Amino acid sequence: MKKIVLGISGGISFVIFLILLFTAHRLGGSQLSQTAAERWSSNGDAAQVSCFFSVNARITEDRLIEFEHGIDQALTDASVVQESENPGARLWADAYSADGTLTLSSDKTSITADAVGIGGDYFLFHPLQLLYGSYFSGNDLMQDYCVLDEDAAWQLFGSNDIAGMTVYVNKTPLIVTGVVERPAGRLEEAAGLDSTLVYVSYRTLSELGRNNGINHYEIVMPDPVTGFAKKYIQENLGSDEKNTEVVENSQRYSFVSRLKLLTQFGTRSMNGKAIIYPYWENIARGYEDILAVVTLFELLFLLYPSVLAVVFFFIWWRHKGWTIKDKVLKLKDKTERSIERRRTRKGSLSGPEKKERKTQKREEKREKKEQKEKKENREKKEKQKKERGNGRARKTSGDSDEEAKLEFLSEFEDEEAQEKKRPGRRKRKRIGKGFPDE
Repeated sequence: MKKIVLGISGGISFVIFLILLFTAHRLGGSQLSQTAAERWSSNGDAAQVSCFFSVNARITEDRLIEFEHGIDQALTDASVVQESENPGARLWADAYSADGTLTLSSDKTSITADAVGIGGDYFLFHPLQLLYGSYFSGNDLMQDYCVLDEDAAWQLFGSNDIAGMTVYVNKTPLIVTGVVERPAGRLEEAAGLDSTLVYVSYRTLSELGRNNGINHYEIVMPDPVTGFAKKYIQENLGSDEKNTEVVENSQRYSFVSRLKLLTQFGTRSMNGKAIIYPYWENIARGYEDILAVVTLFELLFLLYPSVLAVVFFFIWWRHKGWTIKDKVLKLKDKTERSIERRRTRKGSLSGPEKKERKTQKREEKREKKEQKEKKENREKKEKQKKERGNGRARKTSGDSDEEAKLEFLSEFEDEEAQEKKRPGRRKRKRIGKGFPDE
């Protein structure tokens, strides 16, 4: 009974471990800003890497353009080439952004909002929930576009359906391409999403607003060898470790990464760099802390059934009816027999060896046949003896002594007749007493 209770409790503990494992996977996958590599390549051969810069890093658009020119050559040297026949297909995509503030106005009112100045494919990495309209790209020739969150749209126009309308920044018109839903939640608000937010081009923010320069860079690219992409970014863009932090997003929520995070718990929150993380990185780091705690419980719920399994195994091992030596000898004998049969089939045996093998097989076959015949004869005699004994018992109990005697004489005569019919018995004819056979 005790073993049954322990087994059930161990099974329940293992089920809880599986539930926690599934929950952690779902939580990590829900962070779309960390899963660009999965959306970029379904084969799992791409990596997403992010760089965060301090003000002292002095990252400019020209510096990023120079870095981009070397990516194709690095991939070519690593034997990574474009295999798609689509002329618009790309091996990699990147984006950069800067935090700042911007004052926007409409015919009704004006507001000062937090702004993100973007360049490249920013919304590829941050696919915010669109309510109306569409995104714009930082690579567009025209830089007079913007995306508002629903809060800014209501304050400026009193509606969310404002795609195609115009807002003004210092009398410069910007076309609203879309309205997005601002992420809401405890972590989101703590990360900085607690006020109105708009998205404009980096050029618009740097010329018409206020910012401290480019402080975020993201790229998704092939990763032919694990760690190739991150290493390339660190060597060519993040060499200044005091003012730069490089993060590989595509593996940050994996089980192994969470285990490493547990060893850094406490000290990880200490940041000695003058880097201000954007809201999406703050959210990602918050989920890392939550998943680290979930991972700790995963280990505890996995440890209990694992210990039970080890204990049950040792109990079974102590009461087993065989030894490893027996199994090894049996396996060795089986292997030798298999090799012998294979050699026989391939004709690798010499003439005398083949003859000896055949003789051995004939002897084995003859012995098996003799043993079988002896067994059958023995079983037959035992059966006949049993039947005779049963018959005599019946006669003795149910019939008179005379009838039993006649039955016994009849059986004796039958046996004598059968004896005369046996092959090889010589028949002799006598003519008279004292005369020889003719």
